[in-house]
Amino acid sequence: MPLTFTFTEDALPQGAEQQVVAKLTDAMLKWHGLTGNKVMIPTITGQVHVMPKGRTFTGGKELSGAWVEWKTPSFAFATREIQIGYAEEATNIVHEASGGKLQKNQIWFNVVHAVDGAWSIDGKAMTNAELGDAISKG
Repeated sequence: MPLTFTFTEDALPQGAEQQVVAKLTDAMLKWHGLTGNKVMIPTITGQVHVMPKGRTFTGGKELSGAWVEWKTPSFAFATREIQIGYAEEATNIVHEASGGKLQKNQIWFNVVHAVDGAWSIDGKAMTNAELGDAISKG
């Protein structure tokens, strides 16, 4: 389940992105009751995109910011409790990592859900039911 963490250069101290990705991943597992799940953990991947100043915007105007985006099967982030809790925790993780440089209104979170059956583990396309079964064994 890929995490894409994007931020404007200089929004975070040099090297902080590794710690942020680890904390965002741990929080995702926690909110889904999957901490320590041996099947789930290796399926969580991450990418960091550092954008040059002048390349990030809000309302069409230049702004330094950070974006946390997950791509997941549709059963992830499915309850309002998880959505609210994770959004708050992720925002706090990034805000604290920035040393307060990024205000909370400069940090965004979203989830993109895959079509059922369009998710793979080890090169095998799996339905939500198959994924759920695999994860339950972890």
